[in-house]
Amino acid sequence: QVQLVESGGGLAQAGGCVRVSCSGSGRTFGSYVVGWFRQAPGKEREFVATISASGSNTYLADGRFTISRDNAANTMYLQLNSLEPEDTAVYCCATRQTAIDDDYYWRTYEFDDWGQGTRITVSS
Repeated sequence: QVQLVESGGGLAQAGGCVRVSCSGSGRTFGSYVVGWFRQAPGKEREFVATISASGSNTYLADGRFTISRDNAANTMYLQLNSLEPEDTAVYCCATRQTAIDDDYYWRTYEFDDWGQGTRITVSS
């Protein structure tokens, strides 16, 4: 089991940007697929971004988002640009321990371990 801890959330202005981090435990973190999901108040959890184990392949729900990882530091990053009030949500990272080749995954049920999340609030 991987322990995941998110950080970097908080209050941001519309039009601005914010970067959140996800730190994982374990020597094999670099072999895991990592994803970001978010849940806004009263809404279902939704996919935000995912990155393959090597970092070579990514899939983003919105072109305003970027995802990256530093396997040596066991950390993955999500940057949100051109923030909108609709981006207000709790953002959680998740990992998947197995993958075909260097693929990525993006469905919630495809992930094994989840962090507690970090809240981002965007004011207009």
